[in-house]
Amino acid sequence: MTKSRIRVLCVDDHRIVREGISLIISRQPDMEVIGSAATGEEAVALFKRERPDVTLMDLQLPTMSGLEAIQAIRREDADARIIVLTMYQGDEDIHRSLTAGATTYLLKDTLSDDLIHFVREVHAGRRPIRPDVKARLDERAAAPTLTPREIQVMELVSEGRRNKEIAATL
Repeated sequence: MTKSRIRVLCVDDHRIVREGISLIISRQPDMEVIGSAATGEEAVALFKRERPDVTLMDLQLPTMSGLEAIQAIRREDADARIIVLTMYQGDEDIHRSLTAGATTYLLKDTLSDDLIHFVREVHAGRRPIRPDVKARLDERAAAPTLTPREIQVMELVSEGRRNKEIAATL
């Protein structure tokens, strides 16, 4: 019995990145790239048509962002396995991606061996998180959040109001 290959969809607006990832994936005996897309719209259409096992998704895409594409794909298939592969390492980007439905988050400076490992892990149903990404999420979770009153004060400050005016308004 032949084991089926992991079918990967690669989404990035830079052709050279798509081609590089395709080359890395194609060297694996248990993986194949079944399609590549340069836009979020193409990604959603290809996902619907090809039903990949794992999708590698950049966040910065023209017209429809990677986040929007993740949300659209997850509406189509709640079990879709999506790895964000991006150069943006901000804690808010990570949080938004995972909230939108990404399985995990990798930076484009990830070594090719690590990328392959993560594709296999995600395909197996696991949710691996790199230590640096987990640290950013932990920092975000530990950060104090503003109360509704503090948000109201900040809005008034941003309007250029003075302390006495803010006090009178509140």
